Formats: sequence, C-alpha cells, structure tokens
Amino acid sequence: MRSPCAVLRLTLASLLTLALIAPALAQPPPAAALERMAAQASALSRSHALMVAVDGETVIEEGFRGHTTAGTANIKSLSKTVISALVGIAIERGVIESVDQPIVELLGNRVPADTDPRVETITVGQLLSMQAGLERTSGANYGGWVTSANWIRNALTRPFVAEPGGRMLYSTGNSHLLSAALTEASGRSTLALAREWLGTPLGIAIPPWTRDPQGIYFGGNEMGFTPRALLRFAELYRLGGSLDGERVLSTAWIMASWQPRTHSFFNGNDYGYGWFLTEIAGEPAYYGWGYGGQLLYVIPSQAMSVVMTSDPTPPSNGSAYNARVEFLIAELIEAMRDGK
Repeated sequence: MRSPCAVLRLTLASLLTLALIAPALAQPPPAAALERMAAQASALSRSHALMVAVDGETVIEEGFRGHTTAGTANIKSLSKTVISALVGIAIERGVIESVDQPIVELLGNRVPADTDPRVETITVGQLLSMQAGLERTSGANYGGWVTSANWIRNALTRPFVAEPGGRMLYSTGNSHLLSAALTEASGRSTLALAREWLGTPLGIAIPPWTRDPQGIYFGGNEMGFTPRALLRFAELYRLGGSLDGERVLSTAWIMASWQPRTHSFFNGNDYGYGWFLTEIAGEPAYYGWGYGGQLLYVIPSQAMSVVMTSDPTPPSNGSAYNARVEFLIAELIEAMRDGK
C-alpha cells in the first residue's frame, strides 16, 4: 500500500502532467492572424526565421532575408536552455546525482587548488539558475574569459560578488562549468551526449560547435540548431517530455526548470533552470533567449510553441526586440480567442 505522501506525490505529478500535455483546446488560429504575424515578423530588421506550432501542427514556417527554417542558426545563449535539458537527462540517468550535488565533485581534477573555499558549496542547481555567486563571465567580462587559456579555471577563480544561492548573476561561465561536469561525469563529450540524448530521439541533427582550449564543448553559447530542430525541442517541453511516443525528458524536470528560482535585473523576468518565465496576453509563458533574438517560447495553455531566429551579430537591442516578438505572439493569442 502506498503511503499518503506517496499518493499525494503521484496525484501532483499527474496533475502537472495534465497541465502540460492536455491544456484547454486552443482555437485554430485564424488565417488572417497568421498572415499578419508572419508579415510583421518579416518587418523586424533582425529576423531570419519564424515558426509557430499550435496543438502540434506547424501553422507558420517562414524564412526571411534569404534564410530558411532548414538552415542552421547560431542560437547563442539559447544554448543554455539545451544544456539544462542535458543536465536533467543526466540526473534521470544517474550520471549526476541531483541539483544539490556540488559541482567540484563532478569536475574533479579540473578544479584549481587555489579557489575560494566557497566554490566547494556551489551546486549544479545554483549554476543552472545563475546563482553561483562568482563574478560574471558575461557582459564586459566575456572577451577576457573566452581568450583565457583555461575557461574553467578562469570561471572558478573569479571573486565572489554574492553568496552561492543568492542573487542572479547571469554568467555563461556557469553553463560552461555544467558542460565540463557532463563531460567529466559521463566520460563523453557534451556533443556526443546531445546527439544521443536529444538528437536521435528528436530526429534532429546537432553539428559540432565551439570548444574551449581544453576541448570541452562550449556550455551556453554557439550551438547550431535549425529553426525546425528548435521547434521539435520546444514541443518536447510542451508535451511534458515525450515526443512521438518516446520519453526523452522527465515531466518533473520540466516543472523544476519552469519554477521561478531567481529574478533577472536586466529583463524583469523570473528565471528557473535555463528558462525565463513571463506572461504573454495573460498566459504563463516559458522561454529561452540567445543574443540578437534567438528565441524559443512555450505557452502550454494555448498548446503553442514559437521559434524565432535572428541576426546573431552585434549590435543588438536586446529586451526591446524580445518585447516586439512577444507583442506578435500576444496578438496571435488574442486573435485565437476572438476567432479573427
């Protein structure tokens, strides 16, 4: 006989699964609204491609400025959302113990001897939620970090500017440490894991991308995905971790990733494990974001996934561009509600 707590956990898990894979049936998007959205997306100066799926059906698939939805795009920091998925699968497979495991246990000899003792308290979960406390490797510090001789050493020997588990300090170094941890714990490259754990079950190609001077694949930047592949990835999350009848990711990991854990000073949104949290047209929405406008949105209540790829080169108007994309999504949701 199950204990009352076990029954409660089972019930909650079932409810969460239903919330993900069985939302209220969305109204079919009006053709006029789809045409408006595609036209407005094309008018955005940075846009390269737009894909929208509703109830699993692709309703918009457009390329702009010579780009196609089958062409590989540099998804920049949207790579962090992919790394989060790989960490979740690694935990499910026992490669990583849990989000509470200290990162030093996974990195082993890659940890410099002269680190601050607080480094030993940084957990996998704190790296995922950007709460490591170490000085950022992003922003003004990014160039110095990626030109250093050892990215892992450079990230781990930076000064603490907050306590581990404290405020959000968005840092690509955090995600790179996770890539190194995946490599050390599994004995395989992050590329090999991504291809086996995501590429094969989703039926998508994942080409090689940048590696650090020690050969670790860049965790949190420079991955290459086609818009079609990104839509498959988005649908995996929308459907609770299964796609085409195959379980790829646990529903529990998706819910953990979408739980607010910290707050971004830059865009005002909450942040989970590699995902930002917001509302669009009053509906909860979860998104990954890469420099220049590499965007992936999941709006479970509308059974909707949206992918936008854009010019990844500087300069970029950041959150202002995202806001324009979200305005287009909001207009589509409102049109679905109104039927016009």
